[in-house]
Amino acid sequence: MSTLFTKIINGEIPCYKVAEDENFLAFLDINPNSKGHTLCVPKKEVNKLFELDEATYVALMLFSRKVAFALEKTVPCKRVGTAVIGLEVPHVHVHLIPLNDMKDATFQHKVVMNPEEFSTLAKAIQENL
Repeated sequence: MSTLFTKIINGEIPCYKVAEDENFLAFLDINPNSKGHTLCVPKKEVNKLFELDEATYVALMLFSRKVAFALEKTVPCKRVGTAVIGLEVPHVHVHLIPLNDMKDATFQHKVVMNPEEFSTLAKAIQENL
């Protein structure tokens, strides 16, 4: 059965796309820790980060780095933090979280955004890639 992220990758579920290439997709988290919280996922469905083959692992990190630089240009923050937890969806995903305070990294404090804010932000990040 396809994961939620595979359904997003296949266009079955909409997302606020930030970046995409032939192997990876980055989109805004719809339950963000902070404004700009982005998920980077491989298009190939793999459950755990360290189950990725080495080349895909490295390429995912390079793709995430590119997106993180665009985030820093777009969203005012002290830094972009990363997290790979994987308990929510059994599909590898790198969280890129604009951080201004430690609470932004806890997954216990969330920011509420409306669809227009998500769309505008996704386009702004795309422009900074």
